[in-house]
Amino acid sequence: MTATLAPPPPPVRIGKAAVWALGALAVATGALESVVTPTLPLLQRELDMSTSEGALLSVVLLITGALVTPVAGKFGDRYGGKRVLIRLMAVVCAGGLVSAMAPNLPVLLLGQVLQGAMVGALPLSFILVRAHLPASEAKVAIGVVSGLFVGGGMAGTLSAGPVAEGLSRHWMFALPTMAVIGSTVLVNRLIPHDPPGRSDGSGVDWPGLGLLSGTLVTLMLVLLLAPEAGSQPLVLGVLVVLLAAFGTGWVAVERRAAAPMVDLRMLALPAVWKSCVLTFTICAGTAMAVHLVPQLLSLEDAEHGFGASATEIGFILLPGAVAASLAGPLSGIGARRLGSRAVVVNGIVLLVVALLALAAVHTAIWHLVIGKMLIALANGLCVTAMVTSTAVSVDRSDTGIATSLVLVTRVTGYAVGVQLSGALLAAGTPSGSDVPDESAFVAGFVTAAVVTALSLLITRTLPKGAKA
Repeated sequence: MTATLAPPPPPVRIGKAAVWALGALAVATGALESVVTPTLPLLQRELDMSTSEGALLSVVLLITGALVTPVAGKFGDRYGGKRVLIRLMAVVCAGGLVSAMAPNLPVLLLGQVLQGAMVGALPLSFILVRAHLPASEAKVAIGVVSGLFVGGGMAGTLSAGPVAEGLSRHWMFALPTMAVIGSTVLVNRLIPHDPPGRSDGSGVDWPGLGLLSGTLVTLMLVLLLAPEAGSQPLVLGVLVVLLAAFGTGWVAVERRAAAPMVDLRMLALPAVWKSCVLTFTICAGTAMAVHLVPQLLSLEDAEHGFGASATEIGFILLPGAVAASLAGPLSGIGARRLGSRAVVVNGIVLLVVALLALAAVHTAIWHLVIGKMLIALANGLCVTAMVTSTAVSVDRSDTGIATSLVLVTRVTGYAVGVQLSGALLAAGTPSGSDVPDESAFVAGFVTAAVVTALSLLITRTLPKGAKA
């Protein structure tokens, strides 16, 4: 007689306090993630960084995030979201403390690498929300957590400059790290453990993870060295060959792996691969502007610069952060009334118009404020629609890995955009000078608009009535 295993007990339903605990963690991690952007010119001066090194500092956290996110999502689906989330936050807190105490660029880069684990927090939060709430409430909670992450970014953008100039650059990392520690303790107390998901008995796909790491790191090096192609053509050529080899090897390994780290079969689902392609192109275009605007604001002794301090840059960028925090709710309302396709198409058009407007007119601070607001709003509309629609279009057990794929393409697109804008600025800086020509900024904004406009080719294939 065969014994029948009892089904696992249903997950414990969580209340509003637990959802807000996840929201508090999202605010804290969003703040910690965003402190580098408004203070990048200050960091470049204090640590004697070049434009290319500054771009590298901007994206190293995202590179780590692109590697950690699929691992976190897969482990969260397999072993339970809370268990993985708490361990991930321990790594983030360690990275925040290393960044806070960093005396030089290499140590700061190490801290940012560890902090990159925070990118995996969102899909893990989505796993917990879907495990402990019914579908209708889960969608609202996902929107709340996503919106609060953006709100945390707004807080970090606003406070980083005054903290760095009033106290020191060390405190602008230390304060949000303390908030991450406190909110992690709160999540650990208020969120019950979610039951582990299905397990195929296989281990970690280390070959796939290693090849993906090589692909992303080599891609960043190619973009970093691209402006110096004339002086180092052999090195750049070798890196391009390595990039092709890593990318090809990664695809081959993932297709044959019994339990791939990034399930390429899931990418075959239209709802997933279209979201990934759209997210990549939209975020690459947005990231170029996100990197170019603070650089333009901080330029001194240049007709096209404004000589703004880190504090002033934070206040100038604040309206854009406010617009980004409003994008989540607006995206949800628009998707319910018009469909996700309409939200994404209108967001892309708005983004392209704003980028072209900045390329044409950027001689006053209010030009940059309005342009950055429109870019942040458009990006938030598009990405929120993509993440939310993906989260609710797959099986509950696949929520972590599916949303991880979209978030990986988000951070990868952002990293590529920042590195590309840094390469354009480096190429547009005259020999013997450290001030890029105005034409370099114009080329950056126009390139960003072209990259973003390419995503319209994908939106034509989206179903008109899709709901986010």
